[in-house]
Amino acid sequence: MLKGVMSGIVLTLVVAALVGFGLLHSGLIPANADATPGPIETWMAKTSLHATLRREAPTEPNPVALTDPNLLEGVDLYARNCAVCHGDSRGAAAPSPIAKGLYQKPPQLATDGVEDDPDAVSFWKIKHGIRLTAMPSFRGTLTDQQMWTLALFVGHMDKLPPAVQQAWQQVRNWPVDAK
Repeated sequence: MLKGVMSGIVLTLVVAALVGFGLLHSGLIPANADATPGPIETWMAKTSLHATLRREAPTEPNPVALTDPNLLEGVDLYARNCAVCHGDSRGAAAPSPIAKGLYQKPPQLATDGVEDDPDAVSFWKIKHGIRLTAMPSFRGTLTDQQMWTLALFVGHMDKLPPAVQQAWQQVRNWPVDAK
């Protein structure tokens, strides 16, 4: 009896693996950037990201103080490294041509903000990137201090002091305003 159950389990796993391989090999699972992700793909990606963040995101508070100079530095870092994908102060009303063509669509942070994310989560995403999206790792490009400064800015972009808000309004996500 036990031998028959085990054989059934092994056979089921082998058939599932062969069906999965066949689907991948046939091209029926889209690899193009302009395809809509299926519910299983979306669930897997979100579940993996949330589990990784729970396990790996820093637990310490942001070491960068919430000051106007630090927020202004965050605006500058965002303009140079993030705006092309994540947009400028106009948000979803004006995504760049690059953002329009990416899969998965990057959130336009002025509209789809991450102010409710802890700074440590934003820091982890900036530092490590997110697999199977266009979000790159900035580990080799920015210092930890710069990544914390960016996390500070994106965490407060909905409540900026006037001088910082003015600088934020000047950021453009694309060199040419496409009409």
